[in-house]
Amino acid sequence: MSIHVLGIRHHGPGSAANVKSFLERLKPDIVLVEGPPEADALLQWADHEALRPPVAILAFQADDIRKSVFYPFATFSPEWQAIQYAKRSNIPVRFMDLPLVHAFAEDQQAENSVELENVVAEETGTLERKPHPMEEMAMAAGYASSDKWWEHTFEHRRMNDQVFDAIGEAMQAMRESQPSRSDCEEQLREAYMRKIIRQAEKEMFTSIAVICGAWHAPALREMPPAKEDNELLKSLPKVKVECTWAPWSYNRLSYQSGYGAGIQSPGWYEHIWEHPGDDGSRWMTNVARLFRENNMDTSVAHVIEAVRLAESLAALRGLPKAGLEELNEATVSVLCTGENIMMQLISEQLIVSNKMGQVPSEVPKPPLQVDIEKYQKKLRIPVTPDPKDLLLDLRKEGDLEKSVFLHRLQLLGLTWAQKTEVGGKGTFKEQWRLQWDPAFTIEIIEKGIWGNTAAEAAARFVTGEARGSGSLRTVAALLSDTLPAELPEAVEALIGMLGNLSAASSDVMQLMEAIPSLVSVSRYGNVRKTDAALVTGIVTGMITRICISLPNACNALSDEAAQTLLELLYRMNDSVNLLQQEIATAEWQQSLKTVSEGRQTAPVIAGYSTRLLADHQLLTGDALVKVFNFAMSKASAPATAAAWLEGFLKGSGTLLLLDANLWNVVNSWVATLGESDFTEVLPLLRRTFAHFTHPERRKLGEKVKQGGGAATVLPSGTTDEFDFDRGAKGLPVVMNLLGYK
Repeated sequence: MSIHVLGIRHHGPGSAANVKSFLERLKPDIVLVEGPPEADALLQWADHEALRPPVAILAFQADDIRKSVFYPFATFSPEWQAIQYAKRSNIPVRFMDLPLVHAFAEDQQAENSVELENVVAEETGTLERKPHPMEEMAMAAGYASSDKWWEHTFEHRRMNDQVFDAIGEAMQAMRESQPSRSDCEEQLREAYMRKIIRQAEKEMFTSIAVICGAWHAPALREMPPAKEDNELLKSLPKVKVECTWAPWSYNRLSYQSGYGAGIQSPGWYEHIWEHPGDDGSRWMTNVARLFRENNMDTSVAHVIEAVRLAESLAALRGLPKAGLEELNEATVSVLCTGENIMMQLISEQLIVSNKMGQVPSEVPKPPLQVDIEKYQKKLRIPVTPDPKDLLLDLRKEGDLEKSVFLHRLQLLGLTWAQKTEVGGKGTFKEQWRLQWDPAFTIEIIEKGIWGNTAAEAAARFVTGEARGSGSLRTVAALLSDTLPAELPEAVEALIGMLGNLSAASSDVMQLMEAIPSLVSVSRYGNVRKTDAALVTGIVTGMITRICISLPNACNALSDEAAQTLLELLYRMNDSVNLLQQEIATAEWQQSLKTVSEGRQTAPVIAGYSTRLLADHQLLTGDALVKVFNFAMSKASAPATAAAWLEGFLKGSGTLLLLDANLWNVVNSWVATLGESDFTEVLPLLRRTFAHFTHPERRKLGEKVKQGGGAATVLPSGTTDEFDFDRGAKGLPVVMNLLGYK
């Protein structure tokens, strides 16, 4: 009986080649692979033609989906090659890591323990990160990182069975140098690995191949008595765990995705796995092809020169052949003429790559995931890790169906599809940005508690969110989002909640916050064949209550509260105009008139109300100039006048350009301000004019420069010619009043 422990690097192409070669020569009776034993049942799909790497085993706690873990595999992963060998040879293959039923249950205890240790270490001043033994070994060998050291020391040694003995000896020395590295979780994992090996021995397998991470190899070669391991593993807590296959991507496999055991260059690793003898010529050809696809001139001479430069760099560094670092430097120097900007494209398309795996449809999956995948396939919506823009014309039945499906996913909080702004007029177009991430599988499984289909889950989820919020604004926004998803039962429930909340609410600002999203519902009346009248009654009733309560709500406000209410008035006015209901419009205009005339109304609110009355043509000509002149007169404090002006000019300064009388009033008022008053109101004036467009500010400046200075505001029908005879007749009276005779 023989046990062969092969220490490998996860996702190492050299390790994968050595594992494959070793197994083909050894021809073992059973293969044991580091991984969760709960996933043994999934190995029946490992040789399925539709299971194409990169893929991952997804394991999650049944009653708490937030506790989940992925075990990814690429074609060049040693574990994947070991599994494939076992399937081809028709021999048993099993996973042998600590079962997740124990690992998940231990997680919280371990987290609490680590947090406590960190607190104690911080208080005692002993919190210091010790370098890993591999990092120390790499530094001693002259490498900047342990990854680079491992790659040059072990990954480049292909078809060499002795490399596993060398790895075992190196890891043994490292473990002895820092025995404290073996924490409780690691001890449990290695104890269970040894337990699986002993079980295989009891089943009379004479040749056992064990594939594990290099660090664990020494612990599995020299096994302690079984009693010691059994003591460690007894009475471990358990939870229920489920597993399934999930598509993975190279982007997710890389370090940038946050996966701890990832690699920096999966696309490059796949290249050297498929073309181990490439001297760089094939890689440079791929780079040249990529450049040409992006309209960059690249010749054969460029490729030849870049390969020669990479080989020269490798020779100078004492390397057996050019690696990715040398090829990248040669690419920058020769193909990119010294500029690094195109390396981003090479990194995304070649070094990392955007390759995504595939999982057979027969693999057991949660019902919601099955339903979503069915619609993705039926509607032919691209599921790729690359961002894709999808423009939908809602007048087309197929595009409308896609829109409904995407809106349902958006309601569930699944971020695969994000709605973006679309240019042009009308509401019959939608723009979506699609980008699939394999981790979305977790979110789909988590949302599966709400229903077995996207429609059912979205309806129940949005209804639950509305009931839990108790906020009129939230329910109104949810209703606006739900209508495009065509969920009639959820819409009916939300309308009922909306009616109850609006009837019970006495907060005018809360009512105003809810109005815009409710009014926007009417935009879908024609395109989506939705009856907008379902909410019209509620909206008009809310507008009536707002108009009654608004004048009192505008009194005695702080500057911050006034600015908040100002924004609500801005959106409220747009909503009333969009609604186009005569009664609601009349009520709104009457409320604005009352607000503008209120003595205790916040100045900025009074000014904006006056502006809206002017926009509605209810205050024009001499009447508007009179109100404007009164607000800007010396009887008003400079700060009050400036705040009123800010409200009046909100949104646009065009009115000052078109109405000479209003311009003269503002100009005259500014001219009469003393130095201290001007300094006081300057911040308010700057805030007012800062919101104008650049052309408006430029035109106003030109008007001042061209002589639009302070001028006397004359009543309508008069001229600026001075009557000296008439003025002389008043002089005696003035002299008499002053005491002169």
